[in-house]
Amino acid sequence: MSLAANPALPAFDEAAAEAFAGRVMEILNDGAIAAMIAIGHRSGLFDTLARMPPATSVEIARAAELNERYVREWLAVMVTARILTYHPGGKTYEFPDEHAAWLTRGGTLGNLAVYGQFVAVIGALQDKILDRLESGNGLAYDDYPHFHGMMAEDSGQTVTARLVDTILPLAEGISDRLEAGIDVLDAGCGRGASLIALAERFPKSRFVGYDLGADAIAFARKVVEEKGLANIRFEARDLTGYDEKERFDFITTFDAVHDQKDPAEFVRGLFGALRPGGVYLMQDIGGSACLENNLDFPLAAFLYAVSFTHCMPVSLGQGGAGLGTMWGWETAVAFLEAAGFTGIDRTVLPHDPMNVWFVSRKD
Repeated sequence: MSLAANPALPAFDEAAAEAFAGRVMEILNDGAIAAMIAIGHRSGLFDTLARMPPATSVEIARAAELNERYVREWLAVMVTARILTYHPGGKTYEFPDEHAAWLTRGGTLGNLAVYGQFVAVIGALQDKILDRLESGNGLAYDDYPHFHGMMAEDSGQTVTARLVDTILPLAEGISDRLEAGIDVLDAGCGRGASLIALAERFPKSRFVGYDLGADAIAFARKVVEEKGLANIRFEARDLTGYDEKERFDFITTFDAVHDQKDPAEFVRGLFGALRPGGVYLMQDIGGSACLENNLDFPLAAFLYAVSFTHCMPVSLGQGGAGLGTMWGWETAVAFLEAAGFTGIDRTVLPHDPMNVWFVSRKD
């Protein structure tokens, strides 16, 4: 009996198939656009365009100090993506203010072009990921081009820019304690921009940043030296088995816990490093541990893709569990409770629906 004649099988829906083909073509088109957005960000083309009136490709290339032929082809992508406006009469390209507000450094609404870089990196890692699909092995931070730069730009928007006015008030009383002078750790600090901002704002407090990436730590130390800060230090350190005892009054982690070899052990280590009365502020991805709850979560597919190509392999590369980016706020709460933290508060901030903030304390 043919499949078509089997009444137990649903009839093939030609309209649904056509609609799905259209969806796939949209995905392919948008994926290419995302990679080109990364080029526009890293090359400075978006920033150059935002400073110019409608201009020709020659004028834009000259202003950006880039090759005109390459610039012209990139401009064509941006026009067909409806990011730039093209005026055929004068062959000029215009960057609407409403678009520049979302795609430039210092954009008034935030710089979404930063995240185009993650799409580009996913493509660059394809061969390594295909190999890991067979072997089950992980990756190391050194396998990711421009990783710490991307993370610093992301953190600069979601954390550093809002740190004093929006984020610290989530932990009641911590700003006053920082003013008076306490000991602070940022575990998994990356290039340390948030910790440096705190050190500048609260000169009576003492700040320490740990991160596995030696290049990120070197970058942070250079910034500290340039700023002449005496109340902060950075150390390249593998935090696996972290076990300092009652050394800090305030500990922060920004998008760092789920990447660890053993996140539960890591959180227990942070609990032990706090003095009684200490506060732990954790930022992480705010998705659920249950896939079915993430169907409408902002950029869920993007985050699972980042997990597949970065967060999960990095953990596996350390011999860890590979929880991944979407490990879930429920898992985070369970780890905090198991470590001994009390008074756990969970907050999602209006400016950043992808992340969740936990404030917890050590009695």
